[in-house]
Order: sequence, then C-alpha cells, then structure tokens
Amino acid sequence: MKNEIDKAYTFYKEEFHAAALYSYMAKIEKDGKNKERFNELYKTESEHVMFWYRFLKNRGQEPKDTLTKPNLAWSKLQRKILGPRLFTSVLEMSESASTQDYYEFLNSVDMSDEERTELKKIVEDELDHETFFENEKSALPVNNIRDFIMGMNDGIVELLGTVTGLSAVYPTNPLFVGVNGLVVGLAGALSMGIGTFVSVRSQRQVNDGIKKKMQLLFGVSKDRAKKELVNKFADTGMPEDMSNEVADKISGNQDSMIGLLVAESGENELRSAAFTGLAYIIGVAFPVLPYFIMGSSFAALALSAVLAGLALSIVATVVSITAGNPNVKGKIAEMVISGLGAAVISYLFGLLVQNFFGVGA
Repeated sequence: MKNEIDKAYTFYKEEFHAAALYSYMAKIEKDGKNKERFNELYKTESEHVMFWYRFLKNRGQEPKDTLTKPNLAWSKLQRKILGPRLFTSVLEMSESASTQDYYEFLNSVDMSDEERTELKKIVEDELDHETFFENEKSALPVNNIRDFIMGMNDGIVELLGTVTGLSAVYPTNPLFVGVNGLVVGLAGALSMGIGTFVSVRSQRQVNDGIKKKMQLLFGVSKDRAKKELVNKFADTGMPEDMSNEVADKISGNQDSMIGLLVAESGENELRSAAFTGLAYIIGVAFPVLPYFIMGSSFAALALSAVLAGLALSIVATVVSITAGNPNVKGKIAEMVISGLGAAVISYLFGLLVQNFFGVGA
C-alpha cells in the first residue's frame, strides 16, 4: 500500500510540473498552432493532476500539502541550449517514460472501476502527447544528426587514443604530440567524410537500380512485380495469404509498389560528408588542444581526458535524446568508459612501443 501511495505522489508531482512546463511553453511559443497545442497539453495535464489528487484523497492522503511551485530553470536552460526542435525530443522522451510507468501502475494496483477507466484515458492522453512531440521533431535532420554524432564520437575516441599513445612515447614533448594529433585528425576527417560520401552515394545508386528494375518489371510483367512485393512482405514475417492480399490491392499502382520495395532515406551525400567531416574535426579539438597549452605530455593528457570525457557525455546525451532513450546516465557511462578505456589501452601500447624500439623524447 505504501509503495502505491508513493508512486501516486510521484505521478501527482510530475503531472503538476508538466502542466506548469506546458503553460510556460504556450506563453513563449511563437507559432500559433503550437501555442494552441501546448495550451491543450496544459489543460490535459491539469486534468491528470486532479485525477491523482482524487486518487490520493480517496486513500486518506492530503496531496495539496506536497505541492510547491516547480522550478523550471533547468527546462528553460535546456530549451535555450538545444533549441525548440531538439527540446521537443526531451519532452517526448519524458512522455514515453511516463506512459510506461502509468501502464505498469494500471496493471499492478488495486483501484475502482472508475479510477481504472480514468487512468486508461490518461495513458491514451500520454500516447497522444508522444505523437505530438514525434511530429514536432520530424523536421529535425535526423540523418545528419546521426552523421554528426558518428563523426564527433570517432574524432574524440580515435584522437584521444592517438595522443594518449604518443604521450607515453614523448612524455616531455607535448607540442610534438599535438602537431601529430592534428595531422592524424585531418587525415581522419578526410577519410570519414569521403567514406560517408561514398557510402551514401552507393546506397542511393543501389536504390535507383532497384527502382529501375521494378519499373521495367512493372512494364513487362505486373505478375513478376507483384511476386517481388510478396517476397518482400515474406521477409518481414507477414503471413503469405495476407502478403498476397495486400499485393493484389496495390498491384496496379506502380509508385506504391516501388515505395514499399525501396526505403528512401532522403540523404544527400555531400551534406552527410560535410557533417561527418566537420564533426570529426570538432571531436579532434577536445583531446588535442591541451597539448598546445600544457608544459608536459602527462599534464596535457590529464586535461585531454577530462575534456574528452565531457564531450563524450554531451554526445551520449544527444544520442539518448534523439533515440528517445530515457537512460541518459547509462548511455553516458557506456560511451565515457569505452572512450577512456580505449585511451588506457593506447597508452599501454605506447609504453610497449617505447620500450621495444627505444624511442622517446
């Protein structure tokens, strides 16, 4: 009983905070349609607050005593840093977590039929909220965000490993380490950019080839084109009878058939290459710059590890936000530990090279 009361109190406070946040968003939103939608969200969350108030009141609690005006400073700062589009991803992630918690509460706690019906409606509301935020963030260049994250992460990890290994070999010559790090970083940025360009261009050419094949098949044999579509459905696990039924219904529409057979990414190879290469250079800056300002490679290495860890934390946070993963701390730990772990291995390898070849400065 105490556990369910504690959870209900938590939901009560979270809904109160959400209502205040959406009220704030409605006030600052410039787009008329979004302003209206945030006002609707505020009203809906206010209704949810009243549900949890009644839920707690019916169980002998005095919930009003637990509420204080929420501090929105952190949310306001997030919106300023991330911008309105990316901030909607943060909100969507929060809504997704709430929906799952409510569903588990609904199926595990004893409540009246009226309360159960109301809570089901709240779960539906939260799912509607998720849809709204997903639509809002759809304008984000998701593919380019992926390119940027991949490039920046590789730049940080690879160059941290490089300068760490060189620090073991040249402990008294940080400038030498820094210059070599920049050279490696530039080469890496070019390699990443070119690799991304070739990869995206190749995938687009493959898709164009499949399109042309399907257009030819559709022109000479609609039955063969339909068979290709049925095979595609079968690969997804769709039952054969259903696959044939769907294929029959759209077999006369060439564009629909090609759309189902070819997944369009909408990526531009030049833009993807630029995002990846630029992000790699930015990632390089974090572990390399300390070697141009510190007096020894060991001192530079310490600062380099701190800056790289901070940058990896930022990257992990963005990854979690764009993927809708509520476990931000876990993702940060995963990326920081793997990045710094690679640096440790590189350092040990540098010591081995120094001892084996007798080089150093």
